[in-house]
Amino acid sequence: MKKQIREWGAADAAHHIRVPGPQDNKYSHGVLGVVTGSQKYPGAAVLGVEAAHRTGIGMVRFLGDKEPADLVLARRPETVTISGAVDAWLVGSGMESTPDLNPELPALAHAALGLQPVVVDAGGLGFLGHVSAPAIITPHQGELERLIPRNGATREEWVATAADQLGVVVVLKGHESLIATPEETAGGRFQVKVTSHTSWLATAGTGDVLAGIIAAIVATHSVKRVPSLQELAEFAATGVFLHGKAAEQAGEDGPFPALDVAEALGQAVNELINYE
Repeated sequence: MKKQIREWGAADAAHHIRVPGPQDNKYSHGVLGVVTGSQKYPGAAVLGVEAAHRTGIGMVRFLGDKEPADLVLARRPETVTISGAVDAWLVGSGMESTPDLNPELPALAHAALGLQPVVVDAGGLGFLGHVSAPAIITPHQGELERLIPRNGATREEWVATAADQLGVVVVLKGHESLIATPEETAGGRFQVKVTSHTSWLATAGTGDVLAGIIAAIVATHSVKRVPSLQELAEFAATGVFLHGKAAEQAGEDGPFPALDVAEALGQAVNELINYE
């Protein structure tokens, strides 16, 4: 019998948006370190950084290659491009998939081997074996198949198995996204689903936007603390929910590109924090 997975909705997600208080500043509301993009796919960096800014965060530090950095600054000049303290990381979007850490990007090694939580997307999945920090991975089905073969399992079973074997929070993207933690002896397993209300998200770049949303939420909750894997899963599910709501708004007049989803995030966040 297929296990019923609970839908993560607005009431759940509303509890996980951290609104800055009167005493907050750019450091206390979360600093996100970003290592994304490449000469081949520079736009991925722009999409993820744009999404992070519009989700709500104190600061974004972009520490990737020069070409995507130039595009990021042209789009979002408030982005910082020098190294410094961060509360969480986003790595991999638009990068070449390789089992080795790029020695020309020292921030990548710092993200993988540090203590701060890290969201690993796309090309970053290739060097997942180096990651010792608490992690969320955001594969689509093809990427997860390369990491953990499905072998006839249901999607729910597959995601749970992947979380157990990899020791990370898994976000399997799709029209119905599944989020799961590894099973713990005492606490069991956190596993939920988020169903999109639009199928127009099946376009290039929307995954980069999703990774930026999730990473921003994680960073705002990681100031001077390291969240548990269940907390990271809840933040990830909230990011997937926000992604879907922003897509609904972007699609009110028909099809939309990925950047439109990022641009709709402010309104989606505002509706969520006012949810009753």
